[in-house]
Amino acid sequence: MSESTTTISVTAERPYDVLVGRGLLGQLPALLGDQVQRVAVIAPAALSETAEAIRTQLVEQGLTAVAVEVPDAEDAKTAEVAALCWNILGQEGFTRTDAIVGVGGGATTDLAGFVAATWLRGVRFVSVPTTVLGMVDAAVGGKTGINTAAGKNLVGSFYEPAGVLCDLTALQSLPREDLVAGLAEVVKCGLIRDTEILRIIESGPASCVDPDSAHLREIIERSIRVKADVVAGDLRETVGRATLGREVLNYGHTFGHAIERVENFRWRHGAAISVGMVYVAELARLGGRLDDAGVDRHREILELLGLPTTYPGDRWPSLLDAMRMDKKTRGDMLRFVVLDGIGHPGLLEGPDPALLATAYAEVST
Repeated sequence: MSESTTTISVTAERPYDVLVGRGLLGQLPALLGDQVQRVAVIAPAALSETAEAIRTQLVEQGLTAVAVEVPDAEDAKTAEVAALCWNILGQEGFTRTDAIVGVGGGATTDLAGFVAATWLRGVRFVSVPTTVLGMVDAAVGGKTGINTAAGKNLVGSFYEPAGVLCDLTALQSLPREDLVAGLAEVVKCGLIRDTEILRIIESGPASCVDPDSAHLREIIERSIRVKADVVAGDLRETVGRATLGREVLNYGHTFGHAIERVENFRWRHGAAISVGMVYVAELARLGGRLDDAGVDRHREILELLGLPTTYPGDRWPSLLDAMRMDKKTRGDMLRFVVLDGIGHPGLLEGPDPALLATAYAEVST
């Protein structure tokens, strides 16, 4: 293995490695294992050339490989697209010793992981994320799922991959707005645990949006380590425990997911989560949990990267309804991960409705 490859181990129920580096696709056959005979490469139309290159490489290794083209972004995360994938697996005769490779952003790897988890109750899965968001969030941690009309990721399963290949070369062709949006999840990791991420961004925001920079690689690796550490202790997001486990990774997501639903998923996930983090920072400030400097730091870091921190002020009823459908809600009680200081997350349950509305006013335009 190249010296430039970083290996981050995820010690969950089924341990696996996340490889970060350049030119990593040659590692794919080893992650698939010796028993696999057939491989389905699930990728969006925008990555058809990459998917075909991977398919060809696998055929040259003596495997039967088929490319499965799915829609781009959140349009892929539907029951209809999952059913299309299942039909192709059936037509190709996939068995429990075969495998699926998901290539693309977080939406694609979420879909591919869900298909792998549900085909014959589980086949081998390798994730090849090609976006910042996919690398630091969706591809690591074992959450898979699809959306429904009622909300985001409401149908899914916990299903760990056999391995994850984060080939940083893919970021060179990633549109800048997608790279920037993915950095919202990086900022989240800095806010909830690794504050060195925030320092790196503050000291050189331009280098953090440069796909070839050492700074971008460092904050990606640091974010993957944060997620790996969290899921190692709480893979299935245990409810009702004294300490805050995997739920800490939902920082900014209750409000962010509501934005995505209200906008019919036209907003990028990272952009929505960026506003969501400012919202919960304001909620924590109003509740006496976070000081003014902490809220200001949220806005300053996100804006340094070019991420949004405000949202139109005429959509509160729709947003509140969407938050009540969030999978983190328990009964009629809304739950928010908040900060008691940068790097010190906590939980806020059932806040006063007036407090929720006032926090919304603080992020409204």
